[in-house]
Amino acid sequence: MNNKHEFKIAFLDHVALRVSDMDRSIAWYAEVLGLVKYELPEWGPFPIFMLTGKTGVALFPANLNDPELDGTNKNVKIDHLAFQLEAAEYTKAKQKYDALQLEYWIQDHYYFESMYTRDPDSHVVELTTLRVPADEFYKK
Repeated sequence: MNNKHEFKIAFLDHVALRVSDMDRSIAWYAEVLGLVKYELPEWGPFPIFMLTGKTGVALFPANLNDPELDGTNKNVKIDHLAFQLEAAEYTKAKQKYDALQLEYWIQDHYYFESMYTRDPDSHVVELTTLRVPADEFYKK
């Protein structure tokens, strides 16, 4: 992949999510995905970061007075967020989801296999793994 842009992005830092119950969401992202909670006192009570390494989600409280959108709505919105795992870790994640009796679905993306679930606020969370060598997909 040849990127001739003026600057290079290092990685996706975080995705900001609005949640209805902060404690429930913190517990879900910690238990289900193993993300670690970071609170930065300089920023006040929010956001609460749930991270793995340098990437993850930033949780903000939802305004429950705003109209609720139908979860199947295909209008402009974030459709889902995805974390990539090595194949062995993906297998462990499947085992974890099964142990938690978490509802999930698998999708074959030819180069990738992905497992999808919903967090407590119905945000779709994808875990994906490459099925081919990385250099075959991420051509330089």
